[in-house]
Amino acid sequence: MKKHRAFLKWAGGKYSLVEEIERHLPPARKLVEPFVGAGSVFLNTDFEQYLLADINPDLINLYNILKTQPDQYIKDARDLFTPEYNQKGAYLEIRAAFNATQDPYLRSLYFLYMNRHGFNGLCRYNKKGGFNVPFGSYKKPYFPEAEMYYFSEKAKRATFVCEGYQQTFSRARKGSVIYCDPPYAPLSTTANFTSYAGNGFSLDDQAALADAAENAATERGISVLISNHDTTLTRRLYHGADLSVVKVKRTISRNGSGRNKVDELLALFKAQQ
Repeated sequence: MKKHRAFLKWAGGKYSLVEEIERHLPPARKLVEPFVGAGSVFLNTDFEQYLLADINPDLINLYNILKTQPDQYIKDARDLFTPEYNQKGAYLEIRAAFNATQDPYLRSLYFLYMNRHGFNGLCRYNKKGGFNVPFGSYKKPYFPEAEMYYFSEKAKRATFVCEGYQQTFSRARKGSVIYCDPPYAPLSTTANFTSYAGNGFSLDDQAALADAAENAATERGISVLISNHDTTLTRRLYHGADLSVVKVKRTISRNGSGRNKVDELLALFKAQQ
């Protein structure tokens, strides 16, 4: 089966893991994803229906626009992928325009532009909610036209909502399976990953998510699969789940020698019938 790439660059994207994830997902009519991110699991699985959620309103807004008006959106977005827009000054102007407008359509265009022209495809906001990723200086940012058309077509089977994972869990019904790709737990409790502090997903949240998963499986008959780093902490959090370990290459440190393999854990809380 041909694998489909997400049209957004995304930290922690699941493209390389989708076969493993799919293998561990129990059969169901509907896949529910409370942390959809760039959507690699959605794009590479075949469920009748999808409920896809994320707490980032810009992400969900872009998905809904691409679902309903792909031709217009792709045509307008292409205009921003030209040499004159691939310059620091132009990037900073668009970033400022993005932060100044509430117009959903403009924000969706600028969001894709910044995702492809900003540093490392990062998605980061300051305390006031302003997008603050610096310019990336890429030779020729890729315009993901084919990927967007594929996403838009597949999106006919999907509902996109902007909400926290607890709300998404409460919407799931029997006949669904839930896949969670939360912000990962730090590799050690001393790992000063500012990205963890910034995304607001604390160790308490990790524990609450594990409880919600166990609860869905035991009380409501809905299986839940969670991916995370394989650490003492996550193993403790997911006790009672079926655990599978996947070896993955992931860059942790800034220098090349840091490309060590950090094991990935897939925890399946199986529905109790």
